[in-house]
Amino acid sequence: MTNRARIGYGAGALAVLLAVSGCGSSAPAAKSPAPAQPAAASSGAGSSGSAAASAPAQDTVGTAAWAKWGLQPMAKAPAPPADKPIKLTRSGAVPVFSEVPTQDKVVFITIDDGAEKDPKFVQMLTDLKVPITMFLTKDIVKNNYGYFKELQALGNTVQNHTVNHPVMSKLSAAQQKTQICDDQAALTEQYGTAPYLFRPPYGDGANTPTLNTSVQECGPRAIVLWRESMQIHDMQYQAADKKLKNGDIILAHFRGPSDLKGETMTQMFGELLARIQEQGFAVARLDDYIAKPTG
Repeated sequence: MTNRARIGYGAGALAVLLAVSGCGSSAPAAKSPAPAQPAAASSGAGSSGSAAASAPAQDTVGTAAWAKWGLQPMAKAPAPPADKPIKLTRSGAVPVFSEVPTQDKVVFITIDDGAEKDPKFVQMLTDLKVPITMFLTKDIVKNNYGYFKELQALGNTVQNHTVNHPVMSKLSAAQQKTQICDDQAALTEQYGTAPYLFRPPYGDGANTPTLNTSVQECGPRAIVLWRESMQIHDMQYQAADKKLKNGDIILAHFRGPSDLKGETMTQMFGELLARIQEQGFAVARLDDYIAKPTG
């Protein structure tokens, strides 16, 4: 494991900035007294809801597809690792992580809540085969569950982001559980597979024992934060050098012109891809680097 990996099990409090685009953008990385890794589980666990592995899908994307969206071809992601660097367990405390320990020059894109449902974004991901992970909020997506089924059909998994996006540390344990379990039930029913990852709104409470227990009781087996967040044209970085690192998880949002000062979801996403490309990284599928519990 690299010395950047910060995988904690819910000790201490997480300081959070509650700002920017409804989910926040500057939650500190999860920390533990020393780098730790989740207890071993079979590395052969596949990723529920994922289609073919990232690299072969991206191999089919030609220059014309990138040009259609005003982009240069990006580096292709390597084949997914046989030995998944993050291994989840079926029970016990869940890990909290904001990056994946890997030597691969890849980053991972996660998109939150589901407020904007732009059909052109579905076409963009269909054309470019860029993998994303969706953290969806029930009350935000319930007016059009079908939109995200189109994105899921491209191999992008649906994960848990609460019912109505509250500040979790302000809720009782019972209220936290309701937020997570009700979202878990709705997303499982709609998308045919149970989310195994959870992201608290704003990153709030991620390292608290109460939230960790609530997550465990509702089914997800990890809490996922982020190292960078995409704004409209550029990213906010937690690292002082303002550079991407191998395995960084990037936060973006389903947003449209009303929140992006006239920019569209596809324009914002194109800017995100350009920022990643400028630093020489490929975009890999987060699920390809996580071994889910088996049995």
